[in-house]
Amino acid sequence: MRLLNFFRKLYINHQFFFALMGLMVLFVLSFIFPFLFNATRYLFFALLLLLLLDIMILFVAQRGIEASRSMAEKLSNGDENPITVNIRNFYTFPIQIKLVDEIPFQFQVRNFNINSTISPSSEKVIVYQLRPTERGEYFFGNLNIYVSSPLRIISRRFTFNKDQMVPVYPSYIQLRKYDLMAFSNNLLQYGVKRIRRIGHSMEFEQIKEYTQGDDIRTLNWKATAKKNALMINQFQDEKSQSVYMVIDKGRVMKMPFNGLSLLDYAINATLVLSNVILKKHDKAGMLTFSKKPENRVVAEKRSSQMEKILQSLYGIKTDFFESDYSRLYADIRQHINQRSLIILYTNFESLDGLHRQLPYLKAIAKSHLLVVIFFNNTELNDLIDKKADTIQQVYDKAIAEKFAFEKRLIVNELRKYGIHSVLTQPENLTLDTINKYLEIKARGIL
Repeated sequence: MRLLNFFRKLYINHQFFFALMGLMVLFVLSFIFPFLFNATRYLFFALLLLLLLDIMILFVAQRGIEASRSMAEKLSNGDENPITVNIRNFYTFPIQIKLVDEIPFQFQVRNFNINSTISPSSEKVIVYQLRPTERGEYFFGNLNIYVSSPLRIISRRFTFNKDQMVPVYPSYIQLRKYDLMAFSNNLLQYGVKRIRRIGHSMEFEQIKEYTQGDDIRTLNWKATAKKNALMINQFQDEKSQSVYMVIDKGRVMKMPFNGLSLLDYAINATLVLSNVILKKHDKAGMLTFSKKPENRVVAEKRSSQMEKILQSLYGIKTDFFESDYSRLYADIRQHINQRSLIILYTNFESLDGLHRQLPYLKAIAKSHLLVVIFFNNTELNDLIDKKADTIQQVYDKAIAEKFAFEKRLIVNELRKYGIHSVLTQPENLTLDTINKYLEIKARGIL
């Protein structure tokens, strides 16, 4: 058994076979030039001696190296996640390593390896990135490290971290990024717009010194005269308003973009927007629907609300059935009694598709403020921008422009019935959704 285990760890490198091929050539040439035979024979024995010496060098130590794979407790869907491998060399000579990590099958990477060199009796940290595009459980296999001595004739395999599982959650990296931006009050450079407040439907909060960008109509002249500096009345937004994010998980959300489905883009945006809503002291809730409404989280502003929303988003599963808007309307009417902001993530590719669901959208908009968020087909935009050189390309470009025009018609059709809409590209979904929410809060129309 020990002998079998030894051979399982022993791998002969390419250099050994290249040397054997060279010796075979010399043996063939020795038939023509006999004086080469003795020299080639000595070289052959020298190669075998080096092979035995390399085996002894690598296998005499019971603990040649130690390695471990480390990562976050959960991975962020759609983002680059760092995977760290710490390797410690106990050999007293420099080693060459080939790191072969058995990464989860979801990535479909079959030739992953990293080559490096480690100095004697030292440590090295190797970091690589993985970008998951599906939520769920990811299983890592063995962490295999093949070690070679300076002779580089053989390699010894070391195996660590067998069967390590890590869950992939909605994009909490984006959540942290926008949370940090909000904390630093530096949202403008990332695309979150400053919305001018219309009227004064907000509650009075305090008198503060004027700063650039404040509304000069709120100047407090008495305080200005007393302080000998411009002072303004500061108002705070109305709080404790209910905001529900409704995610369509039907077949229209299966369309992929940059590896992620539209459904996953909506899930990531919902997580970030929920955090913004709670920071604004509003109540954040959510639900999903396809054949029937599911994954419902009642709108609240408790400290545990973000965790509840995160777990619900992580557990979203769908077979991408046809979405039933009638059951969505019935569910909203039954469970959401207070006037709320309903942010609906869905997708319409044509006016006919909108008209089939328009009666239910109009019914929802009678009791709530409804915002419909749907997506531009970026592949159509690329086709429109591309120069047409053939008749077929002209036809394709004309059809693409027709579909793009219908998207704009959908926006106008929704506006006719007092339904707000956001037509966005998948990569801009989070920013555009935050901007729409902030606009509604600033205008005080909820």
